[in-house]
Amino acid sequence: MLKVIFLLLMSSGLPVAIAMAGSSLLYIWWAGTLPGFVVIHRMVSGIDSFPLLAVPFFILAGNLMNNAGITNRIYNYALALVGWLKGGLGHVNVVGSVVFAGMSGTAIADAAGLGTIEIKAMKDHGYSTEFAVGVTAASATLGPIIPPSLPFVIYGMMANVSVGALFLAGILPGLLMAVAMMLTVAYFAHKNGWGADIKFEWPRVIKALAETAVVIAWPLVLWVLIVKLDFPPRTTVLAGLIALFMADKYFRFQAVLPIMTPVLLIGGMTTGIFTPTEGAIAACIWAMVLGFAWYRTLDWKMFVKVCLDTVETTATVLFIVAAASIFGWMLTATGVTAAISEWVLGFTKEPWVFLLLANLLMLFVGCFLEPTAAITILVPILVPICQQLGIDLVHFGLVMVLNLMIGLLHPPMGMVLFVLARVAKLSVERTTIAILPWLVPLLGSLVVITYFPKLVLWLPKFFY
Repeated sequence: MLKVIFLLLMSSGLPVAIAMAGSSLLYIWWAGTLPGFVVIHRMVSGIDSFPLLAVPFFILAGNLMNNAGITNRIYNYALALVGWLKGGLGHVNVVGSVVFAGMSGTAIADAAGLGTIEIKAMKDHGYSTEFAVGVTAASATLGPIIPPSLPFVIYGMMANVSVGALFLAGILPGLLMAVAMMLTVAYFAHKNGWGADIKFEWPRVIKALAETAVVIAWPLVLWVLIVKLDFPPRTTVLAGLIALFMADKYFRFQAVLPIMTPVLLIGGMTTGIFTPTEGAIAACIWAMVLGFAWYRTLDWKMFVKVCLDTVETTATVLFIVAAASIFGWMLTATGVTAAISEWVLGFTKEPWVFLLLANLLMLFVGCFLEPTAAITILVPILVPICQQLGIDLVHFGLVMVLNLMIGLLHPPMGMVLFVLARVAKLSVERTTIAILPWLVPLLGSLVVITYFPKLVLWLPKFFY
């Protein structure tokens, strides 16, 4: 009965959060076994969680980076690094999204922020609008895969999994996806006879490579000093940051400091300097230091607007989590999750078959539900089955998030699809067709990530 009420409310056009909370309340009234205030109590309990404190701070950090002129710096860095390749701006699009993913944490922010610059630049250089939209949509899926990631925070809280381990698990798969997309760009460039978009110049390339080397070497040196040589963590990090700012001022780097956002987050969590929630606060402080003091691109008027946008987004996300909390509790209390688990285990006890069926289900659900809502509904149903089949929950979390990100590219509810259609001034139908070829690298990456869990789990097992 609960499922029937939920589907009826959803089909009536109500938002998914209201449909979940409303169906739970109506079922309680219909059953008559519990008082109605249980709905409010369970919704409040669902968001009374310390890990969820990370949600508003990660959203604020992403909004600060978006509004601090960082996107232009990332674009220029990516242009210097790969713009001289054939199909140059396509490669720039992918590399820029890899960097931007380390700040925004959401696919929609990537598509709306960096995508606006990239699509305009590609159209100005003679690329078709459809190609520009396709590569931008595909690369936007990297936002929640490469840390930090808002969906990972929600999944970690729902499935009782380490958020730090999930962040680490997303790094190698995110890079694999980026390589697959760049190979797709190279294929189209070869097929259409595209050349480079900027002239190859050694000084510009060397400077971009030097920035990349700094980003890689800086955390490794600190890790050796702190973990291997037992240097005091906070003092060592402070000295490293001073050295980093001095190098940035002297060499006039484009994007080293913004790229350091995920590095500082993951480094702080793996060395025990702070928890994921504290890391979200550190990311906000880092964004404010860059915006207010270093680049001086933020002012107080803009800061107030960013805070108000953050409050609005946070309220939406946490309302969905609260509504899903009571709905998930009702699914468990009425035996729905147990019945689904028994049915699946009666059908198959092979993990690879279950993963195939789960992928198909999550791809389908992702086309209709926003990722936060989909995670909060699917976790109580699928995670118990994973536990019985011995599937690692960190691995499954990455598989779930990637499926839901691909769902954002499809009608009828794909938010990235609608954002890019508006940015590029294309119809939804043409935007959908433009995205279709890019499903090949995305689905190929999904298969590899699903059936080669060692790729996902190597970094989490190394650091944890």
